[in-house]
Amino acid sequence: MKRLFSLRLFSLAIMVYMLVAFLWWAYLLAQKNQLLLNTQIELLRVQYDSAGTNEMVALENTDAYKAVVAENRRQHKMILGEGAVFSCTLLLGLWLIHRSYRREMSAARQQSNFLLSITHELKSPIASIRLVLETLLKRELNPEQSKRLSTNALKETNRLNELVNDLLFSAKLEKAYKPDIERLDLSLLFNRILQDVKSIHPEVEFSFSIEDNLPEINGDRQALTSVFSNLIENGIKYNFSNEKKIGLKVQSLDKRIEIDLADNGSGIPLEEQKKIFKKFYRVGNEDTRKAKGTGLGLYIVKEIVKAHKGQIQVGRNHPKGSIFKIILPLNH
Repeated sequence: MKRLFSLRLFSLAIMVYMLVAFLWWAYLLAQKNQLLLNTQIELLRVQYDSAGTNEMVALENTDAYKAVVAENRRQHKMILGEGAVFSCTLLLGLWLIHRSYRREMSAARQQSNFLLSITHELKSPIASIRLVLETLLKRELNPEQSKRLSTNALKETNRLNELVNDLLFSAKLEKAYKPDIERLDLSLLFNRILQDVKSIHPEVEFSFSIEDNLPEINGDRQALTSVFSNLIENGIKYNFSNEKKIGLKVQSLDKRIEIDLADNGSGIPLEEQKKIFKKFYRVGNEDTRKAKGTGLGLYIVKEIVKAHKGQIQVGRNHPKGSIFKIILPLNH
């Protein structure tokens, strides 16, 4: 980052020097042009004075004088025009350097945040699994204790597996992801997802509204399951209140399916809503935020929805929280 900052300063210094040098050159050229005009007028005046006629027309009204003045104005406009174009080009270059620098700094911060988060996400389950295994090896436990520890280890293993799957799927999206299309009954799909989520998060209050006789769609079962599970898990993970609520509404409208998924968490600031679907992007700073993650979840969600010819939007839930709206076409 220091090297990038130094390169930026060097580039800016060169361009500022070029701009100042050109402005000075333009000023000198304009002065020279004015001096040339004055010299030509004096020569014309000497010529007319040497003619020795009393009926001489005023110098300012002669064709020669008008031609000299017109040529001087043309050259002056040319200097101003070229100066304006050159100055605008340099200013544009300064703006592009500044924009590129900001993008590189943002990418560097995101990469740093990703490395911090991925380190935590990998070390945490590995440490938990290791502790469970060491406990099972070193102590004699009753069946109930063994089952509880084994269940915890299995949860951490699933967490680690999901993280690896996200990383692999993210790499796949960058190349060429094509959904494995089949006919899907969304009612059955959502019911299975909700049963799994309820078993994992019994403390969360769920409310569901799924339209009866919902039309089938063409979609990738595994990918769409990942989309909806990810959004529900995010709604729970980023809710730090004592009363966590998740609402789901599914309906068919005008040859499309609309899925609204709402939570009562802290919500997403308006200025961040357009950024959260970027790869590795996470709201806040990795050192201070409470919930850990990789910044891949919503990126994967957006790409999967996009691959299904759909759209995803995010807005504020009232009185608090967020609403994610997914629109999927019935036929594509």
